[in-house]
Amino acid sequence: MGGGHWLGYRHKWDLGLIAIDMGVTRRENGGMSIQQRIGVVLVGLLMAGTASAELPEIEVPGALGVNIHFTQPRAGEMRMLAEAGFKWVRMDFSWGGTEREKGIYDFGAYDGLLKELAPYGIRPIFILDYNNRFYDGEMSPHTDAGRGAMAAWAVAAVKHFGGKGVVWEMWNEPNIKQFWKPRPSAEDYAKLALAVGKAVKGAAPDEIYIGPACSTIDLKFIETCFKAGCLEYWDAVSVHPYRQKNPETVCAEYRKLRMLIAKYAPKGKKVPVISGEWGFSAGWKGMDEETQGKYLAREFLTNLYNEAPISIWYDWHDDGVDPKEPEHHFGTVHNAYNKDGERVYEAKPAYLAARALAKELGGFAYNKRLAMEREEDWVLVFNKGDQVRMAAWTTSKTPHDVTIPMSGGTVAVFDLKGEALEKLKADEKGLKVRVSDSVQYLAPE
Repeated sequence: MGGGHWLGYRHKWDLGLIAIDMGVTRRENGGMSIQQRIGVVLVGLLMAGTASAELPEIEVPGALGVNIHFTQPRAGEMRMLAEAGFKWVRMDFSWGGTEREKGIYDFGAYDGLLKELAPYGIRPIFILDYNNRFYDGEMSPHTDAGRGAMAAWAVAAVKHFGGKGVVWEMWNEPNIKQFWKPRPSAEDYAKLALAVGKAVKGAAPDEIYIGPACSTIDLKFIETCFKAGCLEYWDAVSVHPYRQKNPETVCAEYRKLRMLIAKYAPKGKKVPVISGEWGFSAGWKGMDEETQGKYLAREFLTNLYNEAPISIWYDWHDDGVDPKEPEHHFGTVHNAYNKDGERVYEAKPAYLAARALAKELGGFAYNKRLAMEREEDWVLVFNKGDQVRMAAWTTSKTPHDVTIPMSGGTVAVFDLKGEALEKLKADEKGLKVRVSDSVQYLAPE
């Protein structure tokens, strides 16, 4: 590893140094009972089956993506998106827009999008949504005829794009009225997800099919889907963990969701959790662009810690310029397009944070979180062969020093936006690092 020996460097399930409570790491002497630790291992074993479809390894930048709202990118747009390190885009795959004549499908716009993605090695998540004017009175499918029509359309789509690495997501936020008409119904959604899942897996069993893409981690809605049997067909469970507080607060909710999956999943089937849409608006009260950038890095890192194979940030670029409209300010870049600029959009701190994370941890796989003296301090360890990188920050509002176990060596340090900081040297006590709410990347030389 070059710059020194990392003390306590063990596999993430090794309870001799750290205990992982399904998303929360604690020191062994910090209050976790033997019974709790045994329970953690048992749950891990329950979830240790083989995935039924291929999802990416949990590494950087392969797990990182962003929402888009187009099938035809502007000149220079896809290059800039790729330079931020994004390897996924999530986009509506419109039923109404691709079946404009009953029973006749036109996927040409999405063929064009895949051609734009291919040179950059970017994969799409296509959302099977929304209503169609020919079926169920243009409401969300709730009859056998409507569900059958959507299933037939979905089968045509997965066959058309078969083998091209598409992930197919069943609807978008069906648990809120905005997206499920006339009102949300977990039972109706589950019936649709099952009908589409049976048809898709029957026609193309190797294609990846996920759901329910619910707004927040709505455990009641999700459990209804699980009880109905959706995990028979879903290869991953996607959620949108929006919140207006620290990204790290998601860990307890992920843990509960994983417990539900372990309870309902078919025996031997591993069903990971995907963060399918999640962002922070710079237009929210108490939020600004600098904080948004800090939260982007911490959101992605927290998702990696929770072993999410895909994390989608909402949104690629701002949707408008109204300072009083929060929906306009989720982007990693500003709204104005400049076709003659070196960058066709003006980068926000969130873009620079994404690019730095992809660069500093590029090719590295998540290993574990180190157990620190204070629960609010985060040090994540990543590996590539025998090389080590770390990401360090704190949820505390007050910057302070932490000591990372290391017996010697020099460490390069990079800030949230990838700028080199003064190098650090470890001594016999370890590596002293001053952490703040802004992520730093540590690279032993």
